[in-house]
Amino acid sequence: MVEIRMRVNGVMESLDLEPRVSLLDALREHLGLTGTKKGCDQGACGACTVLVDGERINSCLALAVQYDGRAITTIEGVADGEHTHPLQSAFVRHDGFQCGYCTSGQICSAIGMLAEHGAGAPSAVTEHLSADTIELSDAEIRERMSGNLCRCGAYNGIVGAIREVASGESGRDVMEAAR
Repeated sequence: MVEIRMRVNGVMESLDLEPRVSLLDALREHLGLTGTKKGCDQGACGACTVLVDGERINSCLALAVQYDGRAITTIEGVADGEHTHPLQSAFVRHDGFQCGYCTSGQICSAIGMLAEHGAGAPSAVTEHLSADTIELSDAEIRERMSGNLCRCGAYNGIVGAIREVASGESGRDVMEAAR
């Protein structure tokens, strides 16, 4: 057993775990944070996406011991008290979910993606790599979110929700907060 300390959703947690326990299993089975979903357990679907120090990762592919001393944010930690995160509200308005299984990973991924975009990181479809700013077009959003699958096909609503947040004041707040 190895002692691991990490800040999860703003709370310092101490866990005694086997070194081979994934971050996903540590969150779900040891901390009871079941909002992060186990989909494929192979890093292909994105249902397990969480934020580590503001960057999105697939928690099923990460060993919990790798994140000792780090800050982890799950879907349970993205809201600000009683106020939902702007992306959570936008997902509801745009019908960006159907069964809801992928929604937590989609929202965490979108938060990380908006921070990446805000920092000027290009994607595979970025037209002008030397541009000072990269337009967050639908093609950019779809490419940047391509690691998160929705079996129900709510992609249009997901893109619409992200576009709304990115284009508004809350989008700038999301990008700043993730930095």
